[in-house]
Amino acid sequence: MTNLSGLLDARNRHISKALSIGHGKPLHIVRGEMQYLYAADGTQYLDLVNNVCHVGHCHPKVVAAGQEQMSKLSTNTRYVFDGLTEYVSRISATLPDELCVGFLLNSGSEANELAVRLARAHTGNHDMVVIEGGYHGNTSMLVQLSPYKFMGPGGKGKPESWVHVVPVPDVFRRKEFDYGEEINQVIKNAGKIAGFLVEPLLSCAGQIPLPEGFLDAARKYTHKAGGLLIVDEVQVGFGRVGTHMWGFENQGVTPDIVVLGKSIGNGHPMSAVFTTKEIASSLGEMEWFSSTGGNPVSCAIGNAVLDVIEEENLLKRASELGEFFIQGLKDLQEKYPIIGDVRGRGLFIGIEFVHDRDTLEPAADEAARVIREMRDSGVLLSTDGPLHNVIKIKPPMVLTKEDIDMTLRLLNESLGRTGDVSAE
Repeated sequence: MTNLSGLLDARNRHISKALSIGHGKPLHIVRGEMQYLYAADGTQYLDLVNNVCHVGHCHPKVVAAGQEQMSKLSTNTRYVFDGLTEYVSRISATLPDELCVGFLLNSGSEANELAVRLARAHTGNHDMVVIEGGYHGNTSMLVQLSPYKFMGPGGKGKPESWVHVVPVPDVFRRKEFDYGEEINQVIKNAGKIAGFLVEPLLSCAGQIPLPEGFLDAARKYTHKAGGLLIVDEVQVGFGRVGTHMWGFENQGVTPDIVVLGKSIGNGHPMSAVFTTKEIASSLGEMEWFSSTGGNPVSCAIGNAVLDVIEEENLLKRASELGEFFIQGLKDLQEKYPIIGDVRGRGLFIGIEFVHDRDTLEPAADEAARVIREMRDSGVLLSTDGPLHNVIKIKPPMVLTKEDIDMTLRLLNESLGRTGDVSAE
């Protein structure tokens, strides 16, 4: 087996520094099993951030489905095969009736790019609206559409003229605001728009659930300006919120276009766009095609992921475990003032660290220290948000209560070492 120093030497020679290493130090991971990752030295890590392997690392049912199909047929979608129509039909059945036409692709970036293309083709407009802190993909166009990138390190610091940014609807840091009116004003200033691209729970912006009524206002003002509401479910879909299959369902709003990715293939490169027949037809006579999107192996894997979600009742599991996890974190919040906020739904959770609960001064260094200590204790976490002070939790959905108990115990030990305990 190649030693770590040799791997790092090769990485430094051949892999761009733009691809960073996670968790603060190089981890030589050689195997994954359900909610755990295993290093070359035998260390077991509880993975609390890998929302790609949605139903567990190397879930045996998903692995078997891919292996079996790979031994039979893997080709493009210009042929008729059962797996393709079955898979698209099954996804469509989980969505509102009108969202009945699907496009299968290979990544969330491809899917969001297609969603924007559909919106522009359908409306005849060009400008787009996004939320501050949002991230939607790594293509050139999507980097321009992602404040998380263009306002972050290496970015231009301001949006392109065709990109219009709505402030983050953060009820922890911005309590007394009319978020709907903020949407209205941004869109009114933009004029005609092609669409509003928004996550139903904000991920890179800091693990923030949208305030009640936000998506309804987004749809109302977007439609008024001639645009389409595009919901990006790449990080939060497929039952992670627990109460529903899709995050947008929490707000009782039907978008015009839905984008799926990451968890759709449990680590296999898959994504999808679902929309109405009318919007889908807006591409006109220009053919749409993806060489590997929707190939038989991908469809077999996608069907297996849906099987596991149904057979293992993972929505209920996410709801129950999420409630237990959040309550345990709120108990820690009462004990440690450095925890300013605990928020989320299901197994999509954020813990915001602050030095002062009145000024809300971010405690990014402390959040980073806790993450390092948790890593050294065998639990993988990471930070997110524009202030880098929000610990995010988006684990494989096969997490157990025992995993959560261990995590809460280790967090308590780490936080206790700060001496930041309330007098209560």
